[in-house]
Amino acid sequence: MQWTSLAAVALLAQSVSAQNMLRFACSQLVVERTDPLVNPGALYTPHLHQIVGGNSFNITMDPANHDPAKLSTCTSCQFKEDKSNYWTAVLFFKAKNGTYHRVPQVGNGGPQGHLIQNGGLDVYYIPQGKVTAFKPGFRMLAGNAANTDAKKVNRGNICHRCWQSTNDNQFTGAQPCSGSDSVDVPTGTQCKMVRQTIIFPACWDGKNLDSPDHQSHVAYSGVGATGGGACPASHPVKLPQIMYELMWNTSTFMADRSSWPTDGTNPFVYSMNLGGPAAHGDYVFGWEGDTLQKAMDNRCNLNRDCAAAGIHAQQPAVYNACTKPQQAPEEVDGWLKALPMGEMVVKA
Repeated sequence: MQWTSLAAVALLAQSVSAQNMLRFACSQLVVERTDPLVNPGALYTPHLHQIVGGNSFNITMDPANHDPAKLSTCTSCQFKEDKSNYWTAVLFFKAKNGTYHRVPQVGNGGPQGHLIQNGGLDVYYIPQGKVTAFKPGFRMLAGNAANTDAKKVNRGNICHRCWQSTNDNQFTGAQPCSGSDSVDVPTGTQCKMVRQTIIFPACWDGKNLDSPDHQSHVAYSGVGATGGGACPASHPVKLPQIMYELMWNTSTFMADRSSWPTDGTNPFVYSMNLGGPAAHGDYVFGWEGDTLQKAMDNRCNLNRDCAAAGIHAQQPAVYNACTKPQQAPEEVDGWLKALPMGEMVVKA
């Protein structure tokens, strides 16, 4: 179902607003091969990421001595007090001649209208009942960057949606990860863009700020963007549910299929050279003081200033300007001879 009427958009706005969730834009801080969560201390990590958030992001980020809230001087996210870092893999188009091109991104529409950002993603913090905000040093990972089996992914938590317009506000479908949303990246001729959704676990063991696999200290308590259900006894502490949304503008590649692979393979791959089942997201907490807890307790909503929590929404020109140079310098735009994996990549 395609939601194009003003009435449908108004209904969506009402339902989201009633839930009182934070939803805000984050522009790209940098696109590079680093990953302080999975590959701490390494440059030219196995695959490329797009990183958003606080500009203290670096290759180590040892939680013993790195607090993004205190070390970052700016953030590429809309709320001034949010110095967290959020990152995902990057979507590429693989042409039949073997070259690769990074898929461009656009802002994402919603109840506030178009969110303005330079690449990056939208972040949600969705509470269900009383929630406990993350603690300094908290970090986690959703998804599996090595997975090739769609059956091993819960479609209710990590999914892709075929967007039938290049207008991000011309809604297709209903709530995230429902209906015809798929684990694989859709390639239908009607798909002008692809919306990627990554939903994180909302239950915590209450003890460990991280775990060796960056996942065992947290647990899912349901599916979809609901804030999660009742937490299991093993992970009794209810967290705000984090969700990422990304809009990949595939329209140019969809319009001209002369460069598509002739063997029928899906030309849209993430930077691991794998498809949708390998989609994943990383999170390192970095809100200032107790602002996130106050935002949840006081039912702060969307991307608006919220005096009760002391959070302030920055103008797009401010958060778009928060960038940093690549720590692992290499070309990532234009047509590339290979994906940025292994040695430094070169242009085609």
